[in-house]
Amino acid sequence: MQKLLQHIRTPEFRSFFIFFLTAVLGAGVNFISQIPYKALLLNMGLENAPAYSWSVFFGYMTATVVSFIPQKLFAFSAKESGNTKRESIKYLVIAGSALIIQVVISSLAVRYVSEPFLPNSSLMFQEKIAHLVGMGFSFFANFFGHKFLTFRSTGIYNKIKTKNA
Repeated sequence: MQKLLQHIRTPEFRSFFIFFLTAVLGAGVNFISQIPYKALLLNMGLENAPAYSWSVFFGYMTATVVSFIPQKLFAFSAKESGNTKRESIKYLVIAGSALIIQVVISSLAVRYVSEPFLPNSSLMFQEKIAHLVGMGFSFFANFFGHKFLTFRSTGIYNKIKTKNA
């Protein structure tokens, strides 16, 4: 038990745990906002399948905006890095990659997981289960991308700056 407590107190675990908490905030925004986005898209005349994929996209983008500051300040302790502009660009690139993962996995999960294994469930329930599957894959893509690229100096910016000077 003592060894477990020591592991939990490590900076790596603390960073992961706080990222998880900020991801829960973003996931909540993503998960909830997808519902009114889909309703709006259906009211605009979009068919169900594209409305679902686009609503997952818009929910994810809303969560991305909401999650940036808490992740910068708390999960990766980068509040005084002085690189907010650079970090926000890298954040959007990583988030864009994770977004593609989430939309593709969510769309595939509706077809190949929810529909076959939950045939008697409502379409909304099937879509929300698929959305959770996509969010899970997206979580890991975001964590590792932000940990190793976004809130860390990689030297790429300085190399580009030197070439253009």
